[in-house]
Amino acid sequence: MGFTLALIVLMAITAVAIFVSRAKAADRQRRFEDAQTEARHWVDRLGGQIVQILGRNDASKQALAEAAERYDTAGRRFHEADSPEQAELAREIALEGLAYVRAARVALDLDRGLTLPGGEPRAGHVTAYRKVDVNGQTYEISPQPGENTPYYHPGGEVAGRPVPQGWYSIPWWKPAVIRGTWAPGSAAVFAGLFDGMDGVPETGSWPAPKTG
Repeated sequence: MGFTLALIVLMAITAVAIFVSRAKAADRQRRFEDAQTEARHWVDRLGGQIVQILGRNDASKQALAEAAERYDTAGRRFHEADSPEQAELAREIALEGLAYVRAARVALDLDRGLTLPGGEPRAGHVTAYRKVDVNGQTYEISPQPGENTPYYHPGGEVAGRPVPQGWYSIPWWKPAVIRGTWAPGSAAVFAGLFDGMDGVPETGSWPAPKTG
């Protein structure tokens, strides 16, 4: 009698475990399918926007080149995705590409186009023109595209350090994107460009840049 009861309890526990496991797998599959649908929407939207716009100045051409790069990357990540997290990453890359499309439209004096989810960039945004010299290199930033500020950044973290949304004279953040670390002395660049600027969080509260 005791053996039979123990066997029944074991079978019940096994059945519950199987049910819970299958329920979790089904929920994850639903999340994956939903994430795929969302990612496909934004990747397709990005591709459609890119072919509709022709760059006619340096700022718009630079922004569209960045958008096209994000489109290629997002499409590749979408087709390789086999989890909700990977599909969501493809979506985020596509949205970043669309931010560059909006920048290109601004540079062409067009309507900004569709509003993107996400709200204000956590890194803040450039609100005034500024020009500084650091270690013999001149840096210019502006809230608007210009002849001397044709490079756009949508705002976000690069190698552990926030880069505010705005237009720049050179894409000085790109080496940090590639290496995952900032060059020594980069803290002086951040301080010179952004200290005391309205619209940008106090740089003293930012984490120290990862240097290597």
